[in-house]
Amino acid sequence: MDVENVSYSYDGVLNVIADVSLSVPEATIVGLVGPNGSGKSTLIKTMFDLLRLQSGSIRIGGHDHSSAEAKSLAMYLSSNDYLPEFLTAHEYISLLGKLFHTEVDHSQARDLFLRFSMEGRYDDLIEDYSHGMRKKTQLISALIMRRPFTVIDETLNGIDLEALQLCERKLRLLRDEGRSVLLCTHDFAVLERLADRVVFLDLGHVVSDEPTQDLIAKHGSLSEMVFNYLGSDDR
Repeated sequence: MDVENVSYSYDGVLNVIADVSLSVPEATIVGLVGPNGSGKSTLIKTMFDLLRLQSGSIRIGGHDHSSAEAKSLAMYLSSNDYLPEFLTAHEYISLLGKLFHTEVDHSQARDLFLRFSMEGRYDDLIEDYSHGMRKKTQLISALIMRRPFTVIDETLNGIDLEALQLCERKLRLLRDEGRSVLLCTHDFAVLERLADRVVFLDLGHVVSDEPTQDLIAKHGSLSEMVFNYLGSDDR
């Protein structure tokens, strides 16, 4: 996924994102961090054509982001847990399979429900799920669809420690298969363990875009980098 010189304004005056460029190469996990209001959600919605691109370009798998080809390659897990409550998880994942033209392995899905501590709930209505179960259903759906490019926007928040550890292992497997992940989270420890690179966005601008280990070597930790910057006069 390649973003080049993208800006977006809600009122035509103040840019929420301003001339942003970043890329998520194949077989890479890239972290996206920034305070509330930094433009992360606007950028992600623009990637998925949920907001109309105003300037610049976005390409997914070499295709324009608004094309059917690009949309078939990418999956977006939003920060909320909105799922179709009138469906069971079985029906929901079946629907995703049809949308992405992907054969669903329901035995694998059931196994993931078991491993994510939701044994026997695959055929239950989503309306009966807790917040954490909905989050885990979102994550399981991405692990089943296995798109070349997946964006996870704060979806790891609200799941238990065992599920988080399992999810980290599964995301590494996606990377090992050559797939790409953009992981937006405030959990800097997760990014230190998972991300190959971290993009730091603030006030609509890219503050830094560097390998994770280089940032840790410079600042001691990702949290130190972010909080020191936010408390400085450089903003």
